[in-house]
Amino acid sequence: MISIRTILSIVAVKGLYLEQLDVKTAFLHGDLEEEIYMRQPASFEVIGKESRVCKLKRSLYGLKQALRQWYLKFDRFMLDIGFARSNADHCVYLQRFNDGDYIILTLYVDDMLVAGTNMKKIDDLKKRLANQFSMKDLGEAKQLLGMQITRDKKKKKLWLSQEGYVKKVLERFNMHESKAVTTTLGSQFKLSKEQGAKSDEEIAHMKTVSYASAIWSLMYAMVSTRPDIAHAVGVVSRFMKNPGKEHWEAVKWIFRYLKGTSDYCLCFGGNNIDVKGFVDSDHAGDRDNGRSTSGYVFTVGGIAVSWVSKLQKVVALSSTEAEYVAATKASKEYIWLKSLMNELGFDNACRLYSDSQSAIHLAKNSAFHSRTKHIHLRYHFIRTLLEEGQLKLEKIDGKKNPADMLTKPVEGQKLSLCSTMVNLH
Repeated sequence: MISIRTILSIVAVKGLYLEQLDVKTAFLHGDLEEEIYMRQPASFEVIGKESRVCKLKRSLYGLKQALRQWYLKFDRFMLDIGFARSNADHCVYLQRFNDGDYIILTLYVDDMLVAGTNMKKIDDLKKRLANQFSMKDLGEAKQLLGMQITRDKKKKKLWLSQEGYVKKVLERFNMHESKAVTTTLGSQFKLSKEQGAKSDEEIAHMKTVSYASAIWSLMYAMVSTRPDIAHAVGVVSRFMKNPGKEHWEAVKWIFRYLKGTSDYCLCFGGNNIDVKGFVDSDHAGDRDNGRSTSGYVFTVGGIAVSWVSKLQKVVALSSTEAEYVAATKASKEYIWLKSLMNELGFDNACRLYSDSQSAIHLAKNSAFHSRTKHIHLRYHFIRTLLEEGQLKLEKIDGKKNPADMLTKPVEGQKLSLCSTMVNLH
């Protein structure tokens, strides 16, 4: 998803053509490396040879090798026709031509997005793909993986939305007529594992609730187009093993927030494709184990392409330590994103912004500190990046840090501001 959003940002800013293809029965194209036998299907046995088994000549749906064998065959084909595979994402391919034109192809199982500067060369690629695989040309990309793509090419604008998906989810969980709210989690929710179902009656009731299904439905929206719900979904997902009534009320609250913001979309476009990162952390916000939550969001051209809200693995002994750990986590994502952008032909310097001056000082000052000597060596990775000039870490006003919504519940006006800062609205 991160690669797709990054490429969509490039498509919007550069005004590239964007086409979509679908591979019919993709898993049947794979060649098998092993000898695999199967029983004859019931009612389709060869008369007189019912006791015999069939030897597979090609890959088949249901085989654990099917996906990989399809990918290997597709990968060989793309390399043979002159494309280069991205090292950052092996499902992204790039071909550059001597006249300056280029094509970027992104594979997602059996769906393809093809972006390029020249439509004739894209059509030539389509023909070569159709000669090798059974393809369906879907034309200009309009819908991908449950996301709607809307575009105004003249204005160099592109919108990525899940309005249709969100509305279907709300109907499935009978929340489509609920009263909308302006926050992802109300201030009344103080969630912990202690609120899990205890009595037989509570356990029986929660078995009638599709808690896990609701979480997975929310997660798909979260990882695709909705960084604004990342923190809330991360919180309620901690209680999937034994959810209680209060946890379910929190899930329904998130649904109510989506009810009022179902038309939100990521708005791609602008005049540049600069990469910026924003990082934040709370301190000991988890009520069960005292761990802190790291949150970061990276933008390309001002639009969110990568975001995370996740509990830290260590218990931070201070807010400075929590912010420092979060910054290191964000710097690792930056290394990957920079690698992808470089391979696509965009070598932009990145700035990472934190609202913690003490964490910035700790990252830039490698001198021994008795109060921070316990911090694990792995979290000092960011110092190397700063010393080598690969990354710049700068201070940002906490009121202007969009990563704030990824670490804690924020009130409606602040949430709207954070979302708008990453072009989600």
